[in-house]
Amino acid sequence: MNSPQFTAEPSPSDADPYPVPYDVIIAGCGPTGAMLAAELRLHDVRVLVLEKETEPAPFVRIVGLHIRSLELMAMRGLLDRVLEHGRRRPAAGFFAGISKPAPEGLDSAHAYLLGIPHPVIVRLLEEHAIQLGAQVRRGCAVAGFEQDDEGVTVDLADGERLRARYLVGCDGGRSAVRKLLGVGFPGEPSRTETLMGEMEVGVPQEEVAAKVAEIGETNKRFWLRPFGGGAYSVVVPAAGVGDRAEPPTLQDFKQQLRAIAGTDFGVHSPRWLSRFGDATRLAERYRVGRVLLAGDAAHIHPPTGGQGLNLGVQDAFNLGWKLAAQIRGWAPETLLDTYQTERRPVAENVLDNTRAQMELHSTEPGPQALRRLLTELMDIDEVNRRLIEKIAAIDIRYDFGDGPDLLGRRLRDIEVKQGHLYGLLHRGRGLLLDRTARLTVGGWSDRVDHLADPTAVLDVPCVLLRPDGHVAWIGDDQQDLDDHLSRWFGEPAG
Repeated sequence: MNSPQFTAEPSPSDADPYPVPYDVIIAGCGPTGAMLAAELRLHDVRVLVLEKETEPAPFVRIVGLHIRSLELMAMRGLLDRVLEHGRRRPAAGFFAGISKPAPEGLDSAHAYLLGIPHPVIVRLLEEHAIQLGAQVRRGCAVAGFEQDDEGVTVDLADGERLRARYLVGCDGGRSAVRKLLGVGFPGEPSRTETLMGEMEVGVPQEEVAAKVAEIGETNKRFWLRPFGGGAYSVVVPAAGVGDRAEPPTLQDFKQQLRAIAGTDFGVHSPRWLSRFGDATRLAERYRVGRVLLAGDAAHIHPPTGGQGLNLGVQDAFNLGWKLAAQIRGWAPETLLDTYQTERRPVAENVLDNTRAQMELHSTEPGPQALRRLLTELMDIDEVNRRLIEKIAAIDIRYDFGDGPDLLGRRLRDIEVKQGHLYGLLHRGRGLLLDRTARLTVGGWSDRVDHLADPTAVLDVPCVLLRPDGHVAWIGDDQQDLDDHLSRWFGEPAG
């Protein structure tokens, strides 16, 4: 992607009467924090990302990018770079691990799952943010902060003090920012725990595969999968809920493997060992004044369905352009508040579907009966499609008021006369797709691009897209369009 050159300072018209060296400080340089930093830099916002860890995680965990996240990567010109490091697989078998084929005709040009190592996607997104001009400092932990009418003063663990207009906590499920902000994090603690690690085995691969296939019929939290280089990815239910701050031992794995499989497979030489629980929590608020939360700092849930990273990246896409608009001075009064009103219900839905999936993972007779029933129902195409669209986050419709079903939904990557729609969204601006070729974006041309294309494959006359690709308006009337441009992009320039 050919990135524009950015300056480090705001324009004189945006000068703050209480000068600050940064517009936004982001706590946490995981996928959410890195993507948010990049989105802000598209609008020339001065960004500093603080990461408490000095080095990336020492272990490699494979994560999955679902359809909506792949679409977002395409919107910013990142998809080709990401695809080089991942492995595609069909968009199927996500919901509670129930094996069903992918529905035909999913409404996306990127209807697949991309498996990619977690450290790789973090590195790619961090590099993207830095290329756009973001600063990243490692080994820096937020220890405290105070906010006032002009900004936020952030205290670091080493005693340094920093100043920014806004602070965003993207610092994970144990978020220091959320705790210091005093935002409640209600939900359920972990009831079950799962051990995960990478190690070598001491028995033939055929023996491992046969036992995994036998147990996997009823226990979906158990597997040993070849990882490469003689190592296996090992997942097994833990004996109980322990202290997540304390990593499990190889003996813990052996004990649980013997308890469930009758053998420990001769596991040895672990590369890394960890544990995860099924705690489910949602922040009561996503914003308090000039401090906001995103990603796991705002919501945690079991990893079933592989939605966590995707949910956080999508938070960043929703928040980035809105926070930038606030800082650049053209945001409508309530725009920043729509971050919570739009994204918190999405997180609630994800928490609910992971709760349901965890019940279906239970080996108890009742949940197993329900699993068999749902497996049968998923032979109905509409049921299978509905569940895949839910996991892949392409069913989301924000409430923008009355209108056609497309209003509030994301628009797929359709063909336009310049090639593909998403190729026109790399700069993170709004876009008017005008099939009448007689409308104009007028005084909003500094924030919204205009494409007159009567050949675009749409069954509506014109659409206005927000920078996150969601349809903000449908119609063909200039005055109505101007009203909606004002709603989303503020007052016209000049």
